[in-house]
Amino acid sequence: MAESRVEQREARVATGLAELDRWLCDQVRQGLAISQQAGYRHWDDIAARMVDAQAAGLAERLRALAALPRSGPGWEGRLLEEYALLRLLTVAYLERAALPPPLRDTVRSRIGFTVRQADLLASGQPVRDHWHVLARRDLDQERLRVRRVWLRGRASGRYALVLSFAAAGQSLDDSLAVGTGADAELVFYPAAIPLRALVATSRDAVQPGPPPGEGVEGVEGVAELLASWARALGEDPWLEAWPAVLTVTPARSPGPCVFDASGDALPLHPGAGDCWTLFALSGGRPLTVAGEWTPRGLWPLTAWDEGGMAVPL
Repeated sequence: MAESRVEQREARVATGLAELDRWLCDQVRQGLAISQQAGYRHWDDIAARMVDAQAAGLAERLRALAALPRSGPGWEGRLLEEYALLRLLTVAYLERAALPPPLRDTVRSRIGFTVRQADLLASGQPVRDHWHVLARRDLDQERLRVRRVWLRGRASGRYALVLSFAAAGQSLDDSLAVGTGADAELVFYPAAIPLRALVATSRDAVQPGPPPGEGVEGVEGVAELLASWARALGEDPWLEAWPAVLTVTPARSPGPCVFDASGDALPLHPGAGDCWTLFALSGGRPLTVAGEWTPRGLWPLTAWDEGGMAVPL
């Protein structure tokens, strides 16, 4: 019975993706200019059809496209890029039998297939380390709040992303406080780039952690960050964010950015706001910053002051 349900869902998703492929081709054929006149329903309709096809991950991504035509200069390139990534995801799923297993797992998760926590704990290989809680970011999605917590193993240097979810009005998991650390075992979800993880067991109480760079774990420069991002995109072209821990100096000119000791600079994400806390902590001096690197810039989430205290931004 369970196998039959899986086959039925696979077939339904494939049918929905074939429809999405035709829709994407129509958008490019008609031209991107009409997107600025289209209302939110233009994307809601195709997103609803993906929900019916049990491809909820695609539906969420499609709804997010509605804001792009009004996102400022360069919106055409950003919209076309998203269309291209959606079509790549569609083709990858329809040709999933030819993909290596880690990439196939990534494609399935991007579309909306999930792995039950009990199954992950039963089959996954735990990774034990002293995990430093680097940064946290809360996102509001449709009828759901999401908390993204970035960890890094002190001995392994491995990054991990722990997600928690809550309905509107409910509290998110607050057990992983920025600037703390704990000896714990994590199990990583299967993927081409295994970042998302589940805390399997915690072996000691959460305690203050040292600033990044003390001990085995190091701090990157801009060039190293961009190189690691490029390698990650080669494995998972649908990545939307990449963990970053940098020693940098914030600057306002020629635009909001941070630069490292070699002079290499990164723009700050326009959605991150004025970042006054970051500039105040720096005072024109270098400091350690943790955050998410995205195609639109660095989203700073945590900085460490002169005393080594973690300050959420």
